[in-house]
Amino acid sequence: MSKQEREFLPLNIAIMVVSDSRTEETDTSGKTLVNKLTAAGHQCHEKAIVADDIYLIREKMSEWIADPVINAIISTGGTGVTGRDGTPEAVQPLLDKELNGFGEVFRSISYEEIGTSTIQSRAIAGVANGHYIFCVPGSSGACRTAWDKLISAQLDYRTRPCNLVEVMPRLLEK
Repeated sequence: MSKQEREFLPLNIAIMVVSDSRTEETDTSGKTLVNKLTAAGHQCHEKAIVADDIYLIREKMSEWIADPVINAIISTGGTGVTGRDGTPEAVQPLLDKELNGFGEVFRSISYEEIGTSTIQSRAIAGVANGHYIFCVPGSSGACRTAWDKLISAQLDYRTRPCNLVEVMPRLLEK
């Protein structure tokens, strides 16, 4: 293997479905993400459906952020503008650093797919205790867009010129 080639590094990823109405049987977005990440060679460490309540979201997210086995967390749902949509408010206080470019690029890509409706998305990403966190809208289409066009490449050590995996060992530096 040349220096330019890299081996794939599988990550442990947790999936959170934020919803007041979805069940394991009716959830399509979380299943989409699990299928995508496992097809890419990663492991789904855990999948949970959590009510759209900032304290319940924070509780589960904090549990995962404290788990050293988990490398990344992807939540789907709760990023809209209704009174019950609280994922960004729940997650932002837990972040050590926000990856502002994620939401910006996600909305730019989404604009090509859904037009001006993309302004309703409050997708965010960041780093907390050495874990990457991505919060995307609750539709399966948004999950496919986020994974296929943004998250998958950044969670793949082989992506050049750079990716999030290669800086993982340095996330907890002081």
